[in-house]
Amino acid sequence: MRQVADADGRLAPRGRRGMAQLARIRGDFPAALAAVPTLGWKDRHHRVLAHIRFPHGDIERAAAAFEAARTEAEQHDAPGERAIAQTLLALVTAFSDPLRAEDELALAHQYLAPLDQRATVLYAQVAALARDAGTEGNIVTDRATVLRAESSVAGLPWLTPLIETALAFHHAVRGAHDDLTATIDRLRQATANGDFAYYVDIATAMGDLPHPTGSATQWLDEAHTVRERWRTLVTTRREHLHAQR
Repeated sequence: MRQVADADGRLAPRGRRGMAQLARIRGDFPAALAAVPTLGWKDRHHRVLAHIRFPHGDIERAAAAFEAARTEAEQHDAPGERAIAQTLLALVTAFSDPLRAEDELALAHQYLAPLDQRATVLYAQVAALARDAGTEGNIVTDRATVLRAESSVAGLPWLTPLIETALAFHHAVRGAHDDLTATIDRLRQATANGDFAYYVDIATAMGDLPHPTGSATQWLDEAHTVRERWRTLVTTRREHLHAQR
């Protein structure tokens, strides 16, 4: 990817974005963020930045970046990119504001209707899991089981850590300690090669559990700040559900 980027040819934008995304996937957020100023529209700079902000629990800035990505896609008449940005906007807001997420998901489905974007459709289903986190019954866990299987059949195993993180959010909100522990165990298995291992950090933070030993995640903020953000999202959702009842 570095050779492709340095050649500055037609595929250079993909190479630059690829290097930023690989750094983010490995949890090297400083390196990922350092690459953002070198990116532009073709490199999906706003979307790359949003993907960096989201794991930090910095929902407001992640949402703003996805909104910027959607606006830029509209300006460039890129309906596929617009649908991706809108769906990911729905995903991040689903952790902080289920009412807004409902509206964002409706718009995402509208954008997705005329397109063939299987992975993005699955992202929308993950967003729906996070939106419904904490609700009574087995609906969320049953949907997560189906979604886990669908992503595997579709050849998209990299969605599994995100699915498990949304499910961890659900169990943390409900205070279901055993279910949360089982979900974190699956998450550890899914990220054993180091890719997306920061989701284990996030899931333990959601449950107010000890920080994983040996974590290699390099955050942009202090680790305790990231943990507090994710834990606050859990307690805020509990308060929201209590007010509804």
